[in-house]
Amino acid sequence: MPFSAQPPASGERYALSASLDNARHLSSLLRAVHFQDYATCLATASGLRVTVEDAKCIQANAFIQAEIFQEFSVQEESVMFRISLSVLLDCLTIFGTSSLPGTSTALRMCYHGYGHPLMLFLEEGGVVTVCKINTQEPDELLDFDFCSTKVVNKIILQSEGLREAFAELDMTSEVLQITMSPDKPYFRLSTFGNAGSAHLDYPRDSDLMEAFYCNQTQTNRYKISLLKPSTKALALSCKVSIRTDAQGFLSLQYMIRNEDGQICFVEYYCCPDENITEAEL
Repeated sequence: MPFSAQPPASGERYALSASLDNARHLSSLLRAVHFQDYATCLATASGLRVTVEDAKCIQANAFIQAEIFQEFSVQEESVMFRISLSVLLDCLTIFGTSSLPGTSTALRMCYHGYGHPLMLFLEEGGVVTVCKINTQEPDELLDFDFCSTKVVNKIILQSEGLREAFAELDMTSEVLQITMSPDKPYFRLSTFGNAGSAHLDYPRDSDLMEAFYCNQTQTNRYKISLLKPSTKALALSCKVSIRTDAQGFLSLQYMIRNEDGQICFVEYYCCPDENITEAEL
């Protein structure tokens, strides 16, 4: 019997229970934000959000909508806990990262509530493995306050365009400079590495450009070391939304389509490099 069809044991009531026919749908998204060992999980009726932060400068969120799961139940308004992302990924891939054709690892995930472990029941080929992962008190998360009314500039690109850019630009540079403008150069990526300056321009009518909403010219620099983790999500994605607010905070939202054609999102927020002065731009 599939996990999604199995009722909880008699008398058991979970704060969170969810099941997936293919655990790879979850593990691939979690790998896209796995640049620190620990993550904060927030479950609400709309789905699961997994957040990873580093140095109070970058935040990554993987959003897995409730509709992606075969069963998804949250008994409270919200359920939140901190967990080792490294251990969670090891458990999700306990049968290996690539299954034989026609086979997949089914997952049932249960959490009793505060102080309890996250329990994973994984089944492949009739073999069931049970994992219990200790949870912790969640940390207070950064609030980048990136509501749509505060967005100054926004473009949507096909991901292949950004993948080519990261391949062509000089990654010995400490920073990536992003220019977004209603006029030329429209959207420019610049690096300043050992081989000198390099610029890559995208005209607003480029075949790779799906949407272009720029209200004012902005040039900001971001540490490449902070942006590199987002290339994991970029590699999986088909489209990317690039947004900036008035302070130069950057949002990279990646649209990822899984093997079943379902859509999920991974979003990265990044602070601008405050060591760069206006005179240097």
